[in-house]
Amino acid sequence: MVNLKTFLYGVSRHRLKFANRILVITNSALWSQSVLPKSIYMHVCAFNTAVPARSKDVLEQHKQLAMAGKPVVEDSGEVNGSQSIISLINCADFAAIKHRNQRRKDKDETPYINHPVGVARILAVEGGITDPVVLQAALLHDTVEDTETSFEEIEKEFGKEVRDIVAEVTDDKSLPKMERKHLQIKHAPYKSRKAKLVKLADKLYNLRDLEKETPQGWTETRVQEYFQWASQVVRGLRGTNENIEKELDKIFKARNVLEET
Repeated sequence: MVNLKTFLYGVSRHRLKFANRILVITNSALWSQSVLPKSIYMHVCAFNTAVPARSKDVLEQHKQLAMAGKPVVEDSGEVNGSQSIISLINCADFAAIKHRNQRRKDKDETPYINHPVGVARILAVEGGITDPVVLQAALLHDTVEDTETSFEEIEKEFGKEVRDIVAEVTDDKSLPKMERKHLQIKHAPYKSRKAKLVKLADKLYNLRDLEKETPQGWTETRVQEYFQWASQVVRGLRGTNENIEKELDKIFKARNVLEET
């Protein structure tokens, strides 16, 4: 059994800052598996992350067994849950390495990896998404577009389904910027549900960032134009996740942005 603490230690230096956020994501998505092996359970508990109420009784039983040195019964749910946790940690590590030299455009120039981790967190915590494939795609959604990463590399490491979702949300950088923005609006209604989820969370994260401060080199006019453009993209993604869409609507209302019909 892989020790989760070893994985977290590997997310060191430029990656350690968001390790706890990854645990929040994995906990939200995976506590429903009901059982965890002693090594995984004890180290996850050390981070004091939230546990859904429906799993607390079972996990408390496992905690008592672990503390007493007694074995925790393993079943297929434990295996699947552990594998999913490991896959998400590996995916976060992969994304952190790919984005290691990039920074956001805020005044503090925060590490770019905060963005994909934040997008995955929105999906898991606010959107209630528990599908590890969607969460992996969220962590990887900018790797091909913004780093030296290929779709083939993603498929090799994380499988075809993750690759396909990442491909759906990746812009063709060979096209002019305005054409890329237009295509996002045009293609939004025809994306798969899983790709729509990633795009909704991506837009919500970016808009929240813009609410906090204006990026370096941006004017207030450009910020408002981004809000208006984002609302047009979101219009084609409607009917995918009520919670995330409600959060987007709050922002659009506050900015007096109306979706064009």
